Amino acid sequence: MNAIIQKLEPIVGDAIASWENLKPVWQERIANVNTPENFPSCIVYPNTADELKSVIHKTYNNNLCVLPCGSGSKLGWGGVGKKVDVVVSTGRLNRVIEHAVGDLTVTVEAGVKFADLQEILLKTGQFLPLEPAYPQEATLGGIVATADSGSLRHRYGGIRDMLLGISFIRSDGQVAKAGGRVVKNVAGYDLMKLFTGSYGTLGIITEVTFRLYPVAEAAATVVLSGDQEAIASATKILLASALTPTAADLLSTQLVRKLGFGQGIGLMVRFQSVTQSVKEQSSRLLEIGQKLGLLETLYTDADEHYLWQSLPEYIWSTPQKPVITCKIGVLPTAAVSTLTELARLSSPSGLGLIHAGSGLGLLQLDPSTVTPKTIMEMRQYCQAQKGFLTVLEAPINFKQQLDVWGYNGNALQIMHQIKDQFDSKNLLSPNRFVGGI
Repeated sequence: MNAIIQKLEPIVGDAIASWENLKPVWQERIANVNTPENFPSCIVYPNTADELKSVIHKTYNNNLCVLPCGSGSKLGWGGVGKKVDVVVSTGRLNRVIEHAVGDLTVTVEAGVKFADLQEILLKTGQFLPLEPAYPQEATLGGIVATADSGSLRHRYGGIRDMLLGISFIRSDGQVAKAGGRVVKNVAGYDLMKLFTGSYGTLGIITEVTFRLYPVAEAAATVVLSGDQEAIASATKILLASALTPTAADLLSTQLVRKLGFGQGIGLMVRFQSVTQSVKEQSSRLLEIGQKLGLLETLYTDADEHYLWQSLPEYIWSTPQKPVITCKIGVLPTAAVSTLTELARLSSPSGLGLIHAGSGLGLLQLDPSTVTPKTIMEMRQYCQAQKGFLTVLEAPINFKQQLDVWGYNGNALQIMHQIKDQFDSKNLLSPNRFVGGI
Protein backbone atom coordinates (compact mmCIF):
# COMPACT_ATOMS: atom_id res chain seq x y z
CA MET A 1 0.00 0.00 0.00
CA ASN A 2 1.16 3.49 -0.82
CA ALA A 3 2.99 5.06 2.15
CA ILE A 4 1.03 8.31 1.90
CA ILE A 5 -2.28 6.44 1.93
CA GLN A 6 -1.11 4.58 5.01
CA LYS A 7 -0.57 7.88 6.77
CA LEU A 8 -3.94 9.38 5.82
CA GLU A 9 -6.27 6.39 5.84
CA PRO A 10 -6.61 6.29 9.65
CA ILE A 11 -8.01 9.84 9.46
CA VAL A 12 -10.49 9.55 6.59
CA GLY A 13 -11.15 5.81 6.35
CA ASP A 14 -12.26 4.81 2.87
CA ALA A 15 -12.58 8.44 1.74
CA ILE A 16 -9.30 8.14 -0.11
CA ALA A 17 -8.34 6.80 -3.52
CA SER A 18 -4.98 6.03 -5.06
CA TRP A 19 -4.07 7.52 -8.44
CA GLU A 20 -4.69 4.20 -10.17
CA ASN A 21 -8.20 4.00 -8.71
CA LEU A 22 -9.25 7.57 -9.53
CA LYS A 23 -12.20 8.09 -11.83
CA PRO A 24 -11.08 9.07 -15.37
CA VAL A 25 -12.59 12.56 -14.99
CA TRP A 26 -10.35 13.24 -11.99
CA GLN A 27 -7.27 11.88 -13.75
CA GLU A 28 -8.03 14.12 -16.72
CA ARG A 29 -8.47 17.22 -14.57
CA ILE A 30 -5.28 16.63 -12.62
CA ALA A 31 -3.44 15.99 -15.89
CA ASN A 32 -4.36 19.55 -16.90
CA VAL A 33 -2.39 21.04 -14.01
CA ASN A 34 0.52 18.61 -13.58
CA THR A 35 2.79 16.62 -15.83
CA PRO A 36 2.86 12.79 -15.41
CA GLU A 37 6.01 12.76 -13.31
CA ASN A 38 4.30 15.17 -10.88
CA PHE A 39 0.99 13.33 -10.51
CA PRO A 40 -0.20 12.85 -6.91
CA SER A 41 -0.25 9.54 -5.12
CA CYS A 42 -3.87 9.88 -4.06
CA ILE A 43 -6.92 12.06 -3.57
CA VAL A 44 -8.58 12.55 -0.18
CA TYR A 45 -12.22 13.50 0.47
CA PRO A 46 -12.53 14.59 4.12
CA ASN A 47 -16.10 14.33 5.39
CA THR A 48 -15.81 17.10 8.00
CA ALA A 49 -13.76 20.20 8.67
CA ASP A 50 -12.12 18.37 11.58
CA GLU A 51 -11.01 15.57 9.28
CA LEU A 52 -9.64 18.14 6.85
CA LYS A 53 -7.77 19.82 9.67
CA SER A 54 -6.21 16.49 10.70
CA VAL A 55 -5.28 15.65 7.10
CA ILE A 56 -3.49 18.97 6.58
CA HIS A 57 -1.76 18.68 9.94
CA LYS A 58 -0.47 15.27 8.85
CA THR A 59 0.67 16.47 5.41
CA TYR A 60 2.45 19.43 7.05
CA ASN A 61 4.35 17.22 9.49
CA ASN A 62 5.38 14.93 6.65
CA ASN A 63 6.24 17.74 4.19
CA LEU A 64 3.69 16.53 1.65
CA CYS A 65 2.62 18.93 -1.11
CA VAL A 66 -1.14 19.41 -1.37
CA LEU A 67 -3.34 20.47 -4.27
CA PRO A 68 -6.64 21.73 -2.78
CA CYS A 69 -9.86 21.68 -4.80
CA GLY A 70 -13.62 21.35 -4.54
CA SER A 71 -15.22 19.33 -7.32
CA GLY A 72 -12.16 19.80 -9.53
CA SER A 73 -13.94 21.73 -12.30
CA LYS A 74 -11.24 24.45 -12.28
CA LEU A 75 -8.20 22.31 -11.47
CA GLY A 76 -6.88 23.05 -14.95
CA TRP A 77 -6.80 26.79 -14.31
CA GLY A 78 -3.54 28.52 -13.55
CA GLY A 79 0.05 27.48 -14.02
CA VAL A 80 1.58 24.04 -14.39
CA GLY A 81 2.44 22.98 -10.85
CA LYS A 82 5.39 21.10 -9.48
CA LYS A 83 5.29 17.69 -7.76
CA VAL A 84 2.10 17.19 -5.73
CA ASP A 85 1.71 14.35 -3.23
CA VAL A 86 -1.97 14.61 -2.33
CA VAL A 87 -5.08 16.17 -3.84
CA VAL A 88 -7.50 17.25 -1.11
CA SER A 89 -11.12 17.77 -2.13
CA THR A 90 -13.61 19.73 -0.02
CA GLY A 91 -16.47 18.27 -2.06
CA ARG A 92 -17.96 16.46 0.94
CA LEU A 93 -17.98 19.60 3.08
CA ASN A 94 -21.31 20.53 1.56
CA ARG A 95 -23.64 21.77 4.30
CA VAL A 96 -25.62 24.99 4.23
CA ILE A 97 -24.83 26.17 7.77
CA GLU A 98 -27.13 29.18 8.04
CA HIS A 99 -29.39 31.10 5.67
CA ALA A 100 -30.37 34.31 7.46
CA VAL A 101 -33.25 35.29 5.17
CA GLY A 102 -34.00 38.52 7.02
CA ASP A 103 -30.35 39.60 6.96
CA LEU A 104 -29.83 38.58 3.32
CA THR A 105 -26.80 36.44 4.16
CA VAL A 106 -25.88 32.78 3.82
CA THR A 107 -23.09 30.74 5.38
CA VAL A 108 -22.06 27.50 3.68
CA GLU A 109 -19.26 24.98 3.70
CA ALA A 110 -16.77 25.30 0.87
CA GLY A 111 -17.91 22.16 -0.95
CA VAL A 112 -21.48 23.34 -1.56
CA LYS A 113 -22.10 23.51 -5.30
CA PHE A 114 -23.22 26.85 -6.67
CA ALA A 115 -26.24 25.46 -8.54
CA ASP A 116 -27.47 23.64 -5.42
CA LEU A 117 -27.18 26.76 -3.27
CA GLN A 118 -28.91 28.93 -5.85
CA GLU A 119 -31.83 26.52 -5.96
CA ILE A 120 -32.22 26.77 -2.19
CA LEU A 121 -32.00 30.56 -2.19
CA LEU A 122 -34.52 31.02 -4.99
CA LYS A 123 -37.18 29.37 -2.84
CA THR A 124 -37.01 32.41 -0.58
CA GLY A 125 -36.86 34.95 -3.41
CA GLN A 126 -33.13 35.57 -2.96
CA PHE A 127 -30.02 34.76 -4.99
CA LEU A 128 -26.24 35.01 -5.04
CA PRO A 129 -25.36 37.25 -8.03
CA LEU A 130 -22.57 35.18 -9.52
CA GLU A 131 -22.26 33.46 -12.88
CA PRO A 132 -19.29 31.12 -12.47
CA ALA A 133 -17.92 28.70 -15.02
CA TYR A 134 -19.45 25.22 -14.79
CA PRO A 135 -22.19 26.26 -12.31
CA GLN A 136 -23.51 22.71 -11.89
CA GLU A 137 -20.12 21.53 -10.59
CA ALA A 138 -18.41 24.65 -9.25
CA THR A 139 -18.18 24.80 -5.45
CA LEU A 140 -18.33 28.01 -3.43
CA GLY A 141 -14.79 27.50 -2.12
CA GLY A 142 -13.46 27.05 -5.64
CA ILE A 143 -15.35 30.09 -6.89
CA VAL A 144 -13.73 32.24 -4.20
CA ALA A 145 -10.29 30.70 -4.75
CA THR A 146 -10.43 31.53 -8.48
CA ALA A 147 -12.34 34.84 -8.15
CA ASP A 148 -14.86 33.60 -10.72
CA SER A 149 -17.77 36.06 -10.83
CA GLY A 150 -19.28 36.65 -14.30
CA SER A 151 -21.40 39.24 -16.08
CA LEU A 152 -23.43 40.29 -13.04
CA ARG A 153 -20.35 41.99 -11.58
CA HIS A 154 -21.48 45.06 -13.59
CA ARG A 155 -24.18 45.69 -10.98
CA TYR A 156 -23.11 43.68 -7.92
CA GLY A 157 -19.32 43.75 -8.01
CA GLY A 158 -16.88 40.86 -7.79
CA ILE A 159 -16.50 37.99 -5.33
CA ARG A 160 -14.79 40.04 -2.65
CA ASP A 161 -17.65 42.57 -2.71
CA MET A 162 -20.07 39.83 -1.65
CA LEU A 163 -17.82 37.91 0.74
CA LEU A 164 -18.57 38.72 4.38
CA GLY A 165 -16.72 35.96 6.19
CA ILE A 166 -14.33 33.11 5.60
CA SER A 167 -12.85 30.17 7.52
CA PHE A 168 -9.84 28.23 6.31
CA ILE A 169 -7.24 25.66 7.27
CA ARG A 170 -3.68 26.95 7.31
CA SER A 171 -0.86 24.94 5.79
CA ASP A 172 0.04 23.67 9.28
CA GLY A 173 -3.47 22.38 9.95
CA GLN A 174 -4.62 25.23 12.18
CA VAL A 175 -8.05 26.87 11.72
CA ALA A 176 -8.31 30.59 11.03
CA LYS A 177 -11.28 32.90 10.44
CA ALA A 178 -11.96 36.39 9.12
CA GLY A 179 -15.10 38.48 8.91
CA GLY A 180 -18.43 37.26 10.21
CA ARG A 181 -22.00 36.38 9.33
CA VAL A 182 -23.55 39.83 9.24
CA VAL A 183 -23.25 42.60 6.67
CA LYS A 184 -22.00 45.20 9.18
CA ASN A 185 -19.03 43.09 10.32
CA VAL A 186 -15.90 44.21 8.45
CA ALA A 187 -13.23 42.57 10.61
CA GLY A 188 -10.66 40.72 8.53
CA TYR A 189 -11.77 42.33 5.29
CA ASP A 190 -8.24 42.45 3.87
CA LEU A 191 -7.74 38.75 4.61
CA MET A 192 -10.85 37.89 2.64
CA LYS A 193 -9.58 39.94 -0.26
CA LEU A 194 -6.31 38.06 -0.02
CA PHE A 195 -7.96 34.66 -0.36
CA THR A 196 -10.13 35.74 -3.29
CA GLY A 197 -8.27 34.54 -6.36
CA SER A 198 -5.43 32.92 -4.39
CA TYR A 199 -5.82 29.52 -6.14
CA GLY A 200 -5.37 27.52 -2.94
CA THR A 201 -1.86 28.82 -2.32
CA LEU A 202 -2.53 30.41 1.09
CA GLY A 203 -4.89 27.95 2.78
CA ILE A 204 -7.84 25.65 2.20
CA ILE A 205 -11.20 27.39 2.47
CA THR A 206 -13.70 25.50 4.61
CA GLU A 207 -16.56 27.96 5.10
CA VAL A 208 -17.78 31.18 3.46
CA THR A 209 -20.46 33.78 4.20
CA PHE A 210 -21.99 35.82 1.38
CA ARG A 211 -24.34 38.74 1.19
CA LEU A 212 -27.46 37.98 -0.88
CA TYR A 213 -29.89 40.00 -2.99
CA PRO A 214 -33.63 39.77 -3.67
CA VAL A 215 -34.72 38.35 -7.02
CA ALA A 216 -36.00 41.10 -9.32
CA GLU A 217 -39.63 41.24 -10.32
CA ALA A 218 -38.89 41.37 -14.06
CA ALA A 219 -35.99 41.01 -16.49
CA ALA A 220 -35.28 41.84 -20.12
CA THR A 221 -32.21 41.85 -22.33
CA VAL A 222 -31.50 44.13 -25.27
CA VAL A 223 -28.99 42.97 -27.87
CA LEU A 224 -27.50 45.48 -30.31
CA SER A 225 -25.18 44.42 -33.13
CA GLY A 226 -23.47 46.02 -36.09
CA ASP A 227 -20.61 48.36 -36.93
CA GLN A 228 -17.90 48.56 -34.29
CA GLU A 229 -17.92 52.37 -34.14
CA ALA A 230 -21.69 52.41 -33.65
CA ILE A 231 -21.41 49.77 -30.91
CA ALA A 232 -18.65 51.77 -29.25
CA SER A 233 -20.92 54.83 -29.34
CA ALA A 234 -23.87 52.89 -27.92
CA THR A 235 -21.67 51.56 -25.11
CA LYS A 236 -20.37 55.03 -24.27
CA ILE A 237 -23.91 56.44 -24.20
CA LEU A 238 -25.13 53.54 -22.03
CA LEU A 239 -22.37 53.89 -19.44
CA ALA A 240 -22.83 57.66 -19.23
CA SER A 241 -26.62 57.44 -18.94
CA ALA A 242 -28.92 57.02 -15.96
CA LEU A 243 -29.76 53.47 -17.08
CA THR A 244 -28.97 50.80 -14.48
CA PRO A 245 -28.30 47.44 -16.18
CA THR A 246 -27.26 44.44 -14.12
CA ALA A 247 -25.03 43.21 -16.97
CA ALA A 248 -23.56 44.82 -20.08
CA ASP A 249 -21.30 42.65 -22.23
CA LEU A 250 -19.55 43.35 -25.50
CA LEU A 251 -19.40 40.34 -27.83
CA SER A 252 -16.91 39.53 -30.58
CA THR A 253 -18.05 39.08 -34.18
CA GLN A 254 -17.72 35.29 -34.02
CA LEU A 255 -19.75 35.11 -30.82
CA VAL A 256 -22.42 37.38 -32.35
CA ARG A 257 -22.72 34.96 -35.27
CA LYS A 258 -22.85 31.87 -33.07
CA LEU A 259 -25.63 33.37 -30.98
CA GLY A 260 -27.58 34.39 -34.09
CA PHE A 261 -27.41 38.13 -33.44
CA GLY A 262 -26.46 39.14 -36.99
CA GLN A 263 -23.12 40.63 -38.02
CA GLY A 264 -20.44 42.79 -36.45
CA ILE A 265 -19.71 43.50 -32.79
CA GLY A 266 -22.49 42.94 -30.24
CA LEU A 267 -23.67 44.67 -27.07
CA MET A 268 -25.81 42.54 -24.74
CA VAL A 269 -27.47 44.47 -21.92
CA ARG A 270 -29.63 43.03 -19.14
CA PHE A 271 -32.13 44.97 -17.04
CA GLN A 272 -33.61 43.48 -13.85
CA SER A 273 -35.95 45.52 -11.68
CA VAL A 274 -39.67 46.20 -11.29
CA THR A 275 -41.65 45.60 -14.47
CA GLN A 276 -42.22 49.22 -15.44
CA SER A 277 -38.56 50.13 -14.95
CA VAL A 278 -37.39 47.20 -17.08
CA LYS A 279 -39.75 48.19 -19.90
CA GLU A 280 -38.73 51.83 -19.76
CA GLN A 281 -34.99 51.16 -19.68
CA SER A 282 -35.18 48.58 -22.48
CA SER A 283 -37.11 51.03 -24.66
CA ARG A 284 -34.55 53.76 -24.12
CA LEU A 285 -31.66 51.50 -25.12
CA LEU A 286 -33.56 50.28 -28.17
CA GLU A 287 -34.03 53.91 -29.21
CA ILE A 288 -30.30 54.50 -28.90
CA GLY A 289 -29.62 51.46 -31.09
CA GLN A 290 -32.13 52.62 -33.68
CA LYS A 291 -30.57 56.08 -33.94
CA LEU A 292 -27.14 54.50 -34.47
CA GLY A 293 -28.42 52.13 -37.17
CA LEU A 294 -27.80 48.95 -35.18
CA LEU A 295 -29.71 45.68 -35.38
CA GLU A 296 -31.89 45.40 -32.27
CA THR A 297 -33.42 42.42 -30.49
CA LEU A 298 -35.38 42.35 -27.23
CA TYR A 299 -35.46 39.16 -25.14
CA THR A 300 -37.94 38.61 -22.31
CA ASP A 301 -39.26 35.80 -20.10
CA ALA A 302 -38.01 32.28 -20.88
CA ASP A 303 -36.07 33.38 -23.97
CA GLU A 304 -34.14 35.91 -21.89
CA HIS A 305 -33.35 33.36 -19.19
CA TYR A 306 -32.16 30.80 -21.75
CA LEU A 307 -29.97 33.39 -23.47
CA TRP A 308 -27.92 34.05 -20.33
CA GLN A 309 -27.75 30.37 -19.50
CA SER A 310 -26.41 29.49 -22.94
CA LEU A 311 -23.84 32.30 -23.24
CA PRO A 312 -21.18 30.69 -20.97
CA GLU A 313 -21.46 27.42 -22.88
CA TYR A 314 -19.79 29.08 -25.86
CA ILE A 315 -16.82 30.21 -23.76
CA TRP A 316 -15.95 27.28 -21.51
CA SER A 317 -14.54 24.01 -22.76
CA THR A 318 -16.07 20.56 -22.69
CA PRO A 319 -14.27 17.21 -22.38
CA GLN A 320 -14.93 16.64 -26.09
CA LYS A 321 -13.57 20.03 -27.12
CA PRO A 322 -10.31 21.21 -25.54
CA VAL A 323 -9.89 24.97 -25.88
CA ILE A 324 -7.72 27.84 -24.71
CA THR A 325 -9.64 30.17 -22.41
CA CYS A 326 -8.06 33.43 -21.31
CA LYS A 327 -9.11 36.04 -18.78
CA ILE A 328 -8.32 39.57 -19.93
CA GLY A 329 -8.61 43.10 -18.68
CA VAL A 330 -8.36 46.35 -20.63
CA LEU A 331 -9.54 49.90 -20.19
CA PRO A 332 -13.33 49.89 -20.80
CA THR A 333 -12.82 52.46 -23.56
CA ALA A 334 -10.59 49.96 -25.39
CA ALA A 335 -12.99 47.00 -25.14
CA VAL A 336 -14.39 47.23 -28.68
CA SER A 337 -10.98 47.66 -30.29
CA THR A 338 -9.69 44.70 -28.26
CA LEU A 339 -12.41 42.46 -29.71
CA THR A 340 -11.51 43.72 -33.18
CA GLU A 341 -7.87 42.82 -32.54
CA LEU A 342 -8.98 39.37 -31.37
CA ALA A 343 -10.81 38.84 -34.67
CA ARG A 344 -7.69 39.86 -36.59
CA LEU A 345 -5.37 37.54 -34.68
CA SER A 346 -7.59 34.47 -34.28
CA SER A 347 -10.06 34.51 -37.18
CA PRO A 348 -12.20 32.55 -37.74
CA SER A 349 -12.25 30.68 -34.42
CA GLY A 350 -11.72 33.26 -31.67
CA LEU A 351 -14.60 34.14 -29.37
CA GLY A 352 -14.56 37.08 -26.98
CA LEU A 353 -16.71 38.67 -24.28
CA ILE A 354 -15.80 41.81 -22.34
CA HIS A 355 -17.81 43.38 -19.52
CA ALA A 356 -18.40 46.91 -20.75
CA GLY A 357 -18.24 48.58 -17.35
CA SER A 358 -15.03 47.02 -16.03
CA GLY A 359 -13.09 45.98 -19.14
CA LEU A 360 -12.68 42.45 -17.75
CA GLY A 361 -13.54 39.60 -20.05
CA LEU A 362 -12.91 36.16 -21.50
CA LEU A 363 -11.44 34.92 -24.76
CA GLN A 364 -11.77 31.45 -26.20
CA LEU A 365 -9.30 30.22 -28.81
CA ASP A 366 -8.88 26.98 -30.69
CA PRO A 367 -5.53 25.31 -29.85
CA SER A 368 -5.43 23.78 -33.33
CA THR A 369 -5.44 27.18 -35.04
CA VAL A 370 -3.44 29.45 -32.71
CA THR A 371 0.08 29.32 -31.32
CA PRO A 372 1.73 30.68 -28.17
CA LYS A 373 2.88 33.55 -30.38
CA THR A 374 -0.77 34.46 -30.98
CA ILE A 375 -1.37 34.56 -27.23
CA MET A 376 1.69 36.74 -26.71
CA GLU A 377 0.55 39.19 -29.39
CA MET A 378 -2.89 39.40 -27.81
CA ARG A 379 -1.29 39.87 -24.39
CA GLN A 380 0.91 42.68 -25.67
CA TYR A 381 -2.16 44.40 -27.09
CA CYS A 382 -4.02 44.09 -23.76
CA GLN A 383 -1.02 45.42 -21.86
CA ALA A 384 -0.83 48.38 -24.25
CA GLN A 385 -4.42 49.11 -23.20
CA LYS A 386 -3.34 49.20 -19.52
CA GLY A 387 -4.56 45.63 -19.05
CA PHE A 388 -3.51 42.00 -18.85
CA LEU A 389 -4.08 38.54 -20.32
CA THR A 390 -3.97 35.36 -18.25
CA VAL A 391 -4.34 31.87 -19.70
CA LEU A 392 -6.84 29.94 -17.58
CA GLU A 393 -7.52 26.76 -19.52
CA ALA A 394 -5.30 25.23 -22.20
CA PRO A 395 -3.71 21.88 -23.04
CA ILE A 396 -0.79 21.39 -20.67
CA ASN A 397 1.77 21.20 -23.50
CA PHE A 398 0.55 24.63 -24.64
CA LYS A 399 0.91 26.10 -21.15
CA GLN A 400 4.47 24.81 -20.91
CA GLN A 401 5.44 27.06 -23.83
CA LEU A 402 4.57 30.36 -22.14
CA ASP A 403 4.00 32.15 -18.87
CA VAL A 404 0.27 31.68 -18.33
CA TRP A 405 0.02 34.62 -15.91
CA GLY A 406 2.06 37.18 -17.79
CA TYR A 407 2.17 39.40 -14.75
CA ASN A 408 4.30 42.53 -15.28
CA GLY A 409 3.47 44.49 -12.13
CA ASN A 410 5.75 45.31 -9.21
CA ALA A 411 4.08 43.37 -6.39
CA LEU A 412 5.78 39.98 -6.81
CA GLN A 413 8.10 40.50 -3.84
CA ILE A 414 5.12 41.28 -1.60
CA MET A 415 3.25 38.25 -2.95
CA HIS A 416 6.18 35.98 -2.14
CA GLN A 417 6.42 37.43 1.36
CA ILE A 418 2.73 36.78 1.94
CA LYS A 419 3.12 33.23 0.64
CA ASP A 420 6.04 32.69 3.05
CA GLN A 421 3.97 33.89 5.99
CA PHE A 422 0.99 31.68 5.20
CA ASP A 423 2.82 28.65 3.79
CA SER A 424 6.50 28.78 4.69
CA LYS A 425 7.13 25.24 3.46
CA ASN A 426 5.46 25.94 0.08
CA LEU A 427 3.21 22.89 0.41
CA LEU A 428 -0.09 24.30 -0.91
CA SER A 429 -0.62 24.44 -4.70
CA PRO A 430 3.11 24.89 -5.30
CA ASN A 431 4.07 26.83 -8.45
CA ARG A 432 0.47 27.19 -9.59
CA PHE A 433 0.20 30.94 -9.04
CA VAL A 434 1.90 34.12 -10.29
CA GLY A 435 5.70 34.14 -10.24
CA GLY A 436 5.96 30.46 -9.35
CA ILE A 437 4.14 30.93 -6.04
